[in-house]
Amino acid sequence: MIKMKLDNCQKARSLTIGAIYRYSSSFDVTTPVIDGLPNLLFQTNTAGQNKALLEAGINPIRAIKIGKGLRTPAILISSSTHKQGSKETPWQDEFDVDNGYIKYYGDNKSTGDPAKVTGNSIILSQFQYHLNNTYENRILAAPFVFFKSVQVGKRVKGNRIFQGVGLLRSAELVTQYQKDNGYFTNYVFEFDVLDMRNDFELFSWDWISARRNPEISNEDALKLAPKSWQAWVKEGELSRDRLIRRVHKITSIGKNDQLPVKGSREDKCLGEIYKFYDSRKHHFELLASKVVANIIRQTGGAYKEGWITQGSGDGGIDFVGRIDLGVGFSKVEIIVLGQAKCEAYTKPTNGVHIARTVARLKRGWVGAYVTTSFFSEKSQQEISEDSYPLITVNGLELAQETLKLVELSGAASVLNFLENLDNDYLKYIMKKKPEDILDR
Repeated sequence: MIKMKLDNCQKARSLTIGAIYRYSSSFDVTTPVIDGLPNLLFQTNTAGQNKALLEAGINPIRAIKIGKGLRTPAILISSSTHKQGSKETPWQDEFDVDNGYIKYYGDNKSTGDPAKVTGNSIILSQFQYHLNNTYENRILAAPFVFFKSVQVGKRVKGNRIFQGVGLLRSAELVTQYQKDNGYFTNYVFEFDVLDMRNDFELFSWDWISARRNPEISNEDALKLAPKSWQAWVKEGELSRDRLIRRVHKITSIGKNDQLPVKGSREDKCLGEIYKFYDSRKHHFELLASKVVANIIRQTGGAYKEGWITQGSGDGGIDFVGRIDLGVGFSKVEIIVLGQAKCEAYTKPTNGVHIARTVARLKRGWVGAYVTTSFFSEKSQQEISEDSYPLITVNGLELAQETLKLVELSGAASVLNFLENLDNDYLKYIMKKKPEDILDR
């Protein structure tokens, strides 16, 4: 019965996680390939229905009446990374799909109630379905389908990477700042990306087409969903953590994935960082310390910034900090020893420096290594095989985190932020033992 009804929609088409698709301004749904890439609108076309467009960040497919209620077939989320930090998109989304996590900022850009903005209100309306203990509500939940823009050659626009399908986990009000608009309140949403291994990393659009068809029941449409989605609907919230996507990587990260794309915002930022600190490399240590602090805090850790070590005789340590876990009597304080290397990104960072940092760690301590360059395959394998407790920050991550810090500080530019930071450099220099951070 399902097959007969689906024949009225179209034959199976699917999306592959990590694949790049062409999203052309022609909105052509009939051509399988455009400009050498699979045509996204061809793959997501449902015969007799409106096109599944990505013209906004939050794109719901129109709800249909099913029985006595409404069913939203899907909500498509698109992150335009080439606009991040601009007037149109003054924030930084985070896509860590290999670890099943997406952080996405809502579509409010001005003063006023962010819950009343169209895109935000659509996502918020899904809470009653995505965090619910009843099967009847979960089966109505709209899947969130994620895409991220990417540059292909010299073409910045019109290319989308499929990032998977997921569930809404949380929504939090945040205050943001944009130099032209000032301060405003927005929502930041967290999503769990679901595992697709039992679907061979393929997402069948037949499921969405079925959800768009009022003749197909919720139960029949569910049979076409990814296996992990079916399990969540049937088993409930207790199964969520088990169903989150986790990729076991057996290869190291290549150079191109550790450095920004040429001409991108991150590339320009990294270039400014290197140029600014090239003649005063010790001063780079303060930026590295701030970046590590921001990374740890974003992942929910409480971080206490310490100091910058003196320029000579630091023994491979440039800055000291502390991670606090728990509260009161149960609190655990973990010392962080950091190394910062402002170096040309034409060659990998020196493995000897990494080894020196690790050698200084005592039991229960954590290391942090920040470079404007990248990590060689050999260095990555050694860190992984020896299970070094080392936070590594490559050139791309350094640029991404610096852009976040620029936005948070309200600085007019990357250079303005670096200049303001450098004015405080001498205040951070101290001659102390790492253990002294436990007394602060």
